[in-house]
Amino acid sequence: MRILGIDPGLQTTGFGVIDVEGHALSYVASGTIRTTQLALGDLPGRLKVLFDGISEVAARYQPTVATVEIIFVNVNPQSTLLLGQARGACITALVASDLPVAEYTALQMKKAVVGHGRAAKSQVQEMVRRLLQLPGLPGTDAADALGMAITHAHAGAAMARLAEAGTLQRRQHAMYKGGRSY
Repeated sequence: MRILGIDPGLQTTGFGVIDVEGHALSYVASGTIRTTQLALGDLPGRLKVLFDGISEVAARYQPTVATVEIIFVNVNPQSTLLLGQARGACITALVASDLPVAEYTALQMKKAVVGHGRAAKSQVQEMVRRLLQLPGLPGTDAADALGMAITHAHAGAAMARLAEAGTLQRRQHAMYKGGRSY
């Protein structure tokens, strides 16, 4: 199985590609797609660069599955909205390339790669380097993307087995239930 991991960002989006055979992970490629050459106010142009860049990566490396980081709500709602649009452009490019897309949070990725969810970027870089036996540290965005791919390599099979076992029920807390709000 070949996994493409994506760490979405409006200015810099990281990507990482790994091959998985059994429990063995092997590095294929990683890098970043940058939109900093465009004006800050050119949101449509930046989204097109991301879409085209992810499409090119998918065409070049022919992954069988992709995984994208789920964003969290920042203190600044405008930043969250912009990051969500960048993430949407990435997911759209993956779906347009006929790839199934899995999603994990940064916390899940850090737990899977480093062992705890509050890991620093440098710790993620070092563990990705060790797990993939790289000669040097990958960049922070590329390391996060490779971490997403590693997370799916470890958790993807278990999640697929759970999905086959039956549908998960929605939780009822924080929803209207029986005409009451609680």
